[in-house]
Amino acid sequence: MDLTGLIILLVIGAVAGWLAGTLMKGRGFGLLGNIVVGIVGAVIGGFVFSFLGITAGGIIGLIVTATVGAALLLFIISIIKKA
Repeated sequence: MDLTGLIILLVIGAVAGWLAGTLMKGRGFGLLGNIVVGIVGAVIGGFVFSFLGITAGGIIGLIVTATVGAALLLFIISIIKKA
């Protein structure tokens, strides 16, 4: 992965993590937390979308995929924390 790809990955992760944090908890998790949640969410979202046969194209599609995955991640974490 080159430097440009890494920067794009970090920006998409930060945006997706912030969006998911805003949707699920009403706030973000700070820059580093948003990046981590967004990147892990991108992996989860990619798996779920491919399982459903949905392909995401372009930057907006990647952000949507990562945000959905990050929201799922935060939802699962909230269930585990309550148990």
